[in-house]
Amino acid sequence: MGLLAVGTPLEWPEAKKIAGHVREWGIEQLLAIWRNNKGKERDALLWGDEVEYLVVCYNDEQEKVRLSLRQADILAALASSEKLLAQGGGVPDVQRGTVKENSVTAPVFHPEFGRFMLEATPGKPWGIGFKDLLDVEPNMKWRRSIAKDHMASTEYPITLTTFPRLGTPDCTQPSYPVSGPKLRSQFVPDEIANPHIRFPTLAANIRARRGRKVEINVPVFRDVNTPWPFKDPTVNYDLYQWPEDGDVRNGAAKENHIYMDAMAFGMGSCCLQITFQAKNIEEGRKMYDQLSPLGPILLALTAATPIYKGFLADTDVRWNQISRAVDDRTAEELGERPLKNDRWVLPKSRYASNSTYISQDIRLRPEYLDPTLVIDPAIKQRLIDGGMDDLLATHFAHLFVRDPIVVFAEDLQELDLNKADHFENLQSTNWQHMRFKPPPVGSDIGWRVEFRPMEIQITDFENAAFSVFIVLVTRAILSFDLNFYIPIQRVSENMETAHIRDAVNTEKFYFRKNPFSHRSARGTGGTATPTTTSRPPTPVGNVEDEYEAMSINDIINGQQACEDGFPGLIPLVENYLNSMNVDVETRCELARYLDLIRKRADGTYWTAAKWMRHFVMGHEKYKGDSVVDEEVQYELVKVVEGITRNEGRDGVGREMLGRKK
Repeated sequence: MGLLAVGTPLEWPEAKKIAGHVREWGIEQLLAIWRNNKGKERDALLWGDEVEYLVVCYNDEQEKVRLSLRQADILAALASSEKLLAQGGGVPDVQRGTVKENSVTAPVFHPEFGRFMLEATPGKPWGIGFKDLLDVEPNMKWRRSIAKDHMASTEYPITLTTFPRLGTPDCTQPSYPVSGPKLRSQFVPDEIANPHIRFPTLAANIRARRGRKVEINVPVFRDVNTPWPFKDPTVNYDLYQWPEDGDVRNGAAKENHIYMDAMAFGMGSCCLQITFQAKNIEEGRKMYDQLSPLGPILLALTAATPIYKGFLADTDVRWNQISRAVDDRTAEELGERPLKNDRWVLPKSRYASNSTYISQDIRLRPEYLDPTLVIDPAIKQRLIDGGMDDLLATHFAHLFVRDPIVVFAEDLQELDLNKADHFENLQSTNWQHMRFKPPPVGSDIGWRVEFRPMEIQITDFENAAFSVFIVLVTRAILSFDLNFYIPIQRVSENMETAHIRDAVNTEKFYFRKNPFSHRSARGTGGTATPTTTSRPPTPVGNVEDEYEAMSINDIINGQQACEDGFPGLIPLVENYLNSMNVDVETRCELARYLDLIRKRADGTYWTAAKWMRHFVMGHEKYKGDSVVDEEVQYELVKVVEGITRNEGRDGVGREMLGRKK
């Protein structure tokens, strides 16, 4: 979550009138950033992680657990902590957006959309050294410990993607009536959102632009006693407080689905995100492209979202639910009505998988691009006239087909090319699974790439393992000049596949067969050894022959049964580590993380989604009807808390979270 601007937000009818104006100014700010930074070079790659927590509150006498809405109080306590301030941590300086660096820099805590959420980042970026990779896990543990120390005795920060019974009565502490004027939800109160004016305005203007409430329908898991056809019993069809209450009477709640109606059901989800600073724009563009096909794979590997609104879902991940929770498309943009007032039909929500590649890589074939990509041609031409190349201009012209949702009146006085507020207004509300981030104005920070698809994991060990793994994959990509290009439409298809229950074990994903410029030889033990070439060859042949449907085990561990099969991401990473002469102690520590990824991919270890589903279905109070009641939720969250509290003591946590079959 970036810095939160303060001002007078415009309601949607007024914001709509100046949307084109904001886009134009945003593009001028982007061009200024481009001109000032396109030649920027950084000496070393830096990176950082973002971990998000749900803050839960227990009533052990009643055996209930609720979401605590004390985010502001907790952040205030962190901000005033003398110990944290002495170590340069706490909360970011609101004016400068910085924290003081120190030899021991404490983590930084940030607000999120949900008033029950916290985001924590390291106090300063991680470096390129391998020793830095070993500091990630203890730092994550430290963050959780600091957060807990500034909470009430009954509160605890857990890393579940969603709260299992969010949207059921009495799920927050304190409790508020539902159906407020901003969200107009029949399940959650307005007070569930961060009170900063940006968040309720974002929710209200998405609803107003759309012309109805957001519509989130998640397939329900059909168990032996699940009523079928399933009609969500929590939906009130007789509510008439707001005009949008008629949505459910007009078919918004789908049969055999769990129905939700507010932004909180998506943006109230937690995730694990990694941001890389590249040494220059060319390297950043390459990382953006090559990491894009990996997004669905890591989404499925980290699956952790099997429960919504007190029901078991027939999906395992959060992505599409967040997509629908912020989907501001009108009926015309959805293709439900002929275009009359809007400019084009938009095939995706503004929270979606990537639709572009941006690297000026000779291996990027035109066939990999989306021929149906929607762009604003006038914006693309302005970017090209300003000196930007066609690929990058296309990328931003695609992002800028959207309207700005939150506009502050104070920002409309004059165009300031020493700021990026109008550009970020559009950039930061295009939530794709990769984000290409220009340098902040007036900063030494370089071009960055954000890897966004991963679900938060229950333990700090797991979150560290996936963070370290994706960092090592980027190192291997750049060191070996790996090529993971497949048609971008196939990446989108893979994102859909990742939602399928237990996709990591049961489904296949499109992936490139040969990641090298030339066919590699295999070293001993099946290790992939890339052939060094001075220049990648010009791609030839049928694009469909370059990739095939593979299991995640094949993608992560390699197609060992096939001599010319895909070598596997872990063998590629291990080959990279071999080339770097990493010391034995560090290598052994890194091997623990790679072992988790390896065994998650081959099915030895379960995903959090599979483990939680198994916990619920094995509970003595579960009735086989897909319902996760308060008692089951209480015991599930208690077990999750116990795992994180005991992690690392005699192997408890790491081994349990292996979730062996």
